[in-house]
Amino acid sequence: MQLTLENPDFRYFLRGVSAEGILVNERRIARSFILAPNHLDETWRPRQTADLSAEDMAPLLALAPTVVLLGTGPRLEFPAQAVMAACLTRGIGIEVMDNAAAARTFNVLATEGRKVVAGFIL
Repeated sequence: MQLTLENPDFRYFLRGVSAEGILVNERRIARSFILAPNHLDETWRPRQTADLSAEDMAPLLALAPTVVLLGTGPRLEFPAQAVMAACLTRGIGIEVMDNAAAARTFNVLATEGRKVVAGFIL
């Protein structure tokens, strides 16, 4: 059987999640970051979910997504209500999940051409 690799029509694709970091394309990132299909920001401040504030959502929202994925590390942890409200009051959906689930979901939504932005807390 012949298999053909289809390259996505966007710049950044998530290839793996481990305790050492998240593999974006061929590069492992080991600190919190923001990712959109054609945008990568490795300067995102929060280091844990409890540290996340509504103001930290501003760079994600500036990318004009229709949905925000929030990866909260190796396990699901819900952020403060103000963080959720930062998205929801603007009519932007937010989904909170562990980093592995957020990575899988990001790839699916980006492949579908959705305006998705993900914030990964590491």
